[in-house]
Amino acid sequence: MDKFRNFCIIAHIDHGKSTLADRLIQECGAVELRDFRDQILDSMDIERERGITIKSNTVTLEYKAADGETYLLNLIDTPGHVDFSHEVRRSLMSCEGALLLVDASQGVEAQTVANLYLAMEYDLEIVPVINKIDLPSAEPERIREEIESDLGLEPDDALLCSAKKGIGIEGILEAIVTRLPAPQGDPQAPLQALVFDAYYDIYRGVVLMMRIRQGTMKAGQKVRFMHSGNEYTVEEVGLSQLKRVKKNELAAGAVGYCIAGIKTVRDIAVGDTVTTLENPAAAPLPGYKEAKPVVFSSIYPMSTDDYSDLTKALDKLVINDAALTFEKDSSAALGYGYRCGFLGLLHLEVVQERLKREYGLSLLLSAPSVRYHVTLHSDEMVPVDNPSYFPDPGHISHAEEPYIKGSVIMPEKYVGTVMELCRERRGENTQFSYMSVGRVELTSELPLAEVLFDFYDRLKSLTQGYGSFDYEILDYRPTDLVKVDILVNHEKVDALSQLVHRDKARPRALHYCERLAETIPKHQFKIAVQGVIGGNIIARSNISALRKDVTAKCYGGDITRKRKLLEKQKEGKKKMKTVGAVQIPQEAFVSVLKTDTES
Repeated sequence: MDKFRNFCIIAHIDHGKSTLADRLIQECGAVELRDFRDQILDSMDIERERGITIKSNTVTLEYKAADGETYLLNLIDTPGHVDFSHEVRRSLMSCEGALLLVDASQGVEAQTVANLYLAMEYDLEIVPVINKIDLPSAEPERIREEIESDLGLEPDDALLCSAKKGIGIEGILEAIVTRLPAPQGDPQAPLQALVFDAYYDIYRGVVLMMRIRQGTMKAGQKVRFMHSGNEYTVEEVGLSQLKRVKKNELAAGAVGYCIAGIKTVRDIAVGDTVTTLENPAAAPLPGYKEAKPVVFSSIYPMSTDDYSDLTKALDKLVINDAALTFEKDSSAALGYGYRCGFLGLLHLEVVQERLKREYGLSLLLSAPSVRYHVTLHSDEMVPVDNPSYFPDPGHISHAEEPYIKGSVIMPEKYVGTVMELCRERRGENTQFSYMSVGRVELTSELPLAEVLFDFYDRLKSLTQGYGSFDYEILDYRPTDLVKVDILVNHEKVDALSQLVHRDKARPRALHYCERLAETIPKHQFKIAVQGVIGGNIIARSNISALRKDVTAKCYGGDITRKRKLLEKQKEGKKKMKTVGAVQIPQEAFVSVLKTDTES
């Protein structure tokens, strides 16, 4: 066991985690040159296109150290984006150490600090690494100071490297072997294995990624999941070396995969403990915290025939995205769908993209909302994340919305514009502190609903890409909540209803009305598109009537003939308006739900 090292790479977005993982894999000769491609652990197309890591990925490397011994290194590459921090949390549970990567020109950023605290929660040994030292703007000595002042780590322990150029990789591998502790555990003890990830293989069923804490797991054993109580027979165990490599057994300290004929996703839970039936463990391992969804949106298939395909797709997606939740939902305008919970807007986008690509579905999403706490006059508290279930305003005593503590790290010159942005988004207790020369950390307490829409995009453009953002959920606070309905030709369109703060109700309603007026095609009669709160109209746009030239067939002749035809047309339009139903095309819904920046 002292030849094992389990470690992960944690850092802010774009500090070079996946590139460093590539170099470590190449240095250990785990993949032949002809099979190599950049970001080899990013297996999804969407990860490669966007240049972000979404799923943590594991690989076991064999490394011959300077002392002549061969070590097995289990490397876990983790995402950097705040929306996927639950992936990082799960990865940290299966490690003893972490490489904390810092960009040599950008320095310590918001997620660097957040990930360091996460690693400390799990008592991991931290090795700081300064990456990108080949950049012209690299300042390794300044970054060493930041590592000491902002992170409280020993600056002289920081290793210098350039993952892109392959500089300093040997030193990092030696540090992993010498500075990170070997895993603890007794191979003879009752089996305790932690499930930290899972994915679906169409031929073998569910493949579990496991960290063996105690005992030994081998094929043929009968095992039980301690939380769900389900029992299975192990078919195959092995290591993940970019492809599955079968082994006879996995002993304490190992990280590998297990196939046990698990057919459906609902039978397992990530974070569960697996033990044997013959010699069960006394208690399960402390599981990881459940990821709590904070953004809610309804997903409808464009064609109602695709509803069953959407159900199957979500079932499969949930297995390797433990943070996604969904329940049935329906709308008069869009038919049956699902109300889904996400960890943030990027998570929502990624799920939508994966459903589109991996399962070939074309979907429509309702406007994202957060979960409000509404207290009625009877003192009953009702959680509301769907505008359809918003109680009658006459029965409501007060409402509360979730607040977050947002932290923005940026160059000093952008403080004024970012403070203005926070004020615009109803930020409270905005404070800033100087981290090092020219770098400021600004913290503000903001309503989560205000951050949902395009806060991150605005922040990036105001700080010219130098601002980094991280947040944590604080608590619920009182708010003046109203439900805005959209009426098209005096009929309510339930899919476009939304819950907003009263101050933001008019601009949001106006945005919806203008968008709908642009995208709904003209009919034979004039159509009013209105935003209403209860019975009060707060915004309106008109779609003018499509006018057919009924006098085209009159060549000359008396003017009364033309007037008679126009009067007849006018009467017809009046009658049509009373019975005419407006057809709202799918594009209208899509355009409304895009934010201003996207359009």
